[in-house]
Amino acid sequence: MNALTTQDPVNIVQITDTHLYGGNNGTLLKMNTRESYDHVIKLIQTREKAIDCILATGDIAQDASKEAYQEFLESISCFDTTTRWIPGNHDNATTMAEVASGTSACEKIIQINNWLIILLDSSILGQVHGTLASSELEFLKQSLASAEENAAVEHCLVCLHHNPVPGNAGWMKDIGLNNGAAFFKVLKKSSKAGTVLYGHIHQQLDFQHQGIRCLCSPSSCIQFKPNVTNFALDKLNPGYRWLKLYTDGRVETEVVRVSGEIFEADFSSPGY
Repeated sequence: MNALTTQDPVNIVQITDTHLYGGNNGTLLKMNTRESYDHVIKLIQTREKAIDCILATGDIAQDASKEAYQEFLESISCFDTTTRWIPGNHDNATTMAEVASGTSACEKIIQINNWLIILLDSSILGQVHGTLASSELEFLKQSLASAEENAAVEHCLVCLHHNPVPGNAGWMKDIGLNNGAAFFKVLKKSSKAGTVLYGHIHQQLDFQHQGIRCLCSPSSCIQFKPNVTNFALDKLNPGYRWLKLYTDGRVETEVVRVSGEIFEADFSSPGY
């Protein structure tokens, strides 16, 4: 792991919506998700020389198999750093916890320098849309309240899988977080929570909502086309997001996509 001083920015890599299968041979709309994921991992190895934490923000496995989760953790171990993961709508949180036993992958809080990273479970088993259960909202509320009283914490990054703001395509209107208003109500009571990081809708977004910066990141496999009525795949390549969290609260970030590769996918599919 990178040896930080208190003035260094915190270097974060977000990987999301990997949709892996146990056995490495599964495809999602004809794209081999392990092959595309491996390209993203190689890209990270090439570009990111100092990583303080990897955040995997859900839909780790398409088949929710123990093998897929094990393969993810094994593959990510090539980076000598901390990893945290949270479940998405395709995941099984219980299986993830079993596979992560003995590791810190399922821990929901991490403080690095003066930044507190909070990870929330928005998944509902068997449902595409998400919600933050009352226990999750209370956890967020208490974590932010503790941060307000802790002089060593000056800024908070909050992570979840589902989009807390409605998606930008007609077919996405019912697949996001169904209690986003309650989520933002909690965030706005904190002076230190300024950024939200998520996945789920397989797109690159960076915008402000109610004074909170919202960052959505592309999948390591298929991409969803924005601003359409019906389901459609985008032809952009898979990628990941890096973030630099500065001690003064600034967040510098960029999405990096695999280049020089053509990925097979069913671009005519009406859904999945």
